[in-house]
Amino acid sequence: MKKIIYITILFSLSFFAGVGQVKASGEVEEPVKQNWSFSGPFGTYDKASLQRGYKVYREVCSACHSMKRIAFRNLVDLGYNEEEIKKLASSYIFEDGPNEEGEMYERAGLPSDYFKSPFANEQQARFSNGGAFPPDLSLITKAREGGANYVYSLLTGYEPPPADAEMLDGQHWNKYMPGNKIAMAPPLSDGLVEYSDGSPMTVSQYAKDVAQFLTWAAEPEMEHRKRMGVKVIIFLLIFAGIMYAVKRKIWSDIH
Repeated sequence: MKKIIYITILFSLSFFAGVGQVKASGEVEEPVKQNWSFSGPFGTYDKASLQRGYKVYREVCSACHSMKRIAFRNLVDLGYNEEEIKKLASSYIFEDGPNEEGEMYERAGLPSDYFKSPFANEQQARFSNGGAFPPDLSLITKAREGGANYVYSLLTGYEPPPADAEMLDGQHWNKYMPGNKIAMAPPLSDGLVEYSDGSPMTVSQYAKDVAQFLTWAAEPEMEHRKRMGVKVIIFLLIFAGIMYAVKRKIWSDIH
């Protein structure tokens, strides 16, 4: 019996020592916390940042990542007017049909169209990306722990791999990626996307803007929800005050 206990203890110690070695060789850092305009009960989206983030997505991220849940007409929330949205949508070509002759045809995009995916199907996406499947970004800030902070950190977390790291072709080292190895090459670099409003054209600013845009995409109704929540709380406070005054009035004559 003592021998069995002794073996069990040795096995446990060796197991946890191995776990510690794995963590030490590829630790994942916590996402960097940013000061987001939409944080807190009174937070709102920064429309200028949303427009810049959409520009980064359109010019960089959309080459590999789809956003199937967002339609061009939704861009009105970012501050675009009807004519601007029509122009953006018409810059894309969509396959439609069949027509009266039973054939598919191509047409310019409409505001009612959803963002066009860069690949026709998953197989094509994997073939074009060395076997990796770029995730749809519509709900990415909801799907990843840390939300916008995770997206920002991932985009700014590329580093040269440690000397002892075994990297396969097409892999890159990112200190915020679980396992530290990621198939996506660093997508951003300083000066890559031109901003017309004087904002810094840096990797950090690009990452912050696109993270804000993706947060809006995942929760476009957030501002309305927060406004409604504040109104409900104010109503409940007033109602509670009235009920307390009524209670005092009713029980004031009872000794």
